[in-house]
Amino acid sequence: MDTTEALGLAASAAAAGMINAVAGGGTLLTFPVLMFFGTPPVQANATSTVALVIGTAGSIVGFRKQLPAVKHWLAKFIPVSVLGGWLGSALLTHSSNKFFANLVPYLILFATLLFLAQGAFRKLARRDASTGPSPHSLWIAVPFQFAVAVYGGYFGAGIGILMLATLGFLGLKDIHEMNALKNLLGSLINVVAAVCFIAAGIVDWPKAIVMTVGALIGYTVGAHLSLRIPQQMVRHLITGIGLVISAVMFYRQFAS
Repeated sequence: MDTTEALGLAASAAAAGMINAVAGGGTLLTFPVLMFFGTPPVQANATSTVALVIGTAGSIVGFRKQLPAVKHWLAKFIPVSVLGGWLGSALLTHSSNKFFANLVPYLILFATLLFLAQGAFRKLARRDASTGPSPHSLWIAVPFQFAVAVYGGYFGAGIGILMLATLGFLGLKDIHEMNALKNLLGSLINVVAAVCFIAAGIVDWPKAIVMTVGALIGYTVGAHLSLRIPQQMVRHLITGIGLVISAVMFYRQFAS
């Protein structure tokens, strides 16, 4: 790893840390940059997850005061989140680079469209919260959270948006409490995935360490700026970047 690569990886991780602190979606930066520097797709995804996991877990601290209000949901959602995260990460460790590389354009496009549709998801969440949960909503929400966790363990970008929609469907009304629960569950999924990737030996540690330092710096700066930077502006930026990256990935796939 030369100086240019180290600086590029650190910069992308710092930007991802800032973005995660403000609006989420940092994976859409770190993963393509790792691939740009020649990291195989499966290893790039694993390395990106490990590099960002500390900052992701740190997002819990910002909502620690809201956690007591949602603790009764933990017993319902933690088991499926952990199991789904483990299953998704296990699927990745058994995926060939060629198979995963073919999925990458679709995964990035899917995650980007989630960010693009974030406003609609939030409106849906508020509408469901205003009407309150139906007697059968939990039976729908728990399997859906399991599916979100599987996707999160396998790729991860955009899971927070999906979880907010689920929690709104259950009738949660306080957005801060919803974010507290979403951040906790998302962090668990990422931690489980990171442990699986480390155990499987598919993490590029020199790159992961450089990116972890960058991500922590970015997250620290982003946490201070999160109340000053308009989240909508950041989401538009991430959506634009994601669309460009997915277009390039599709072009490279079909041109080869």
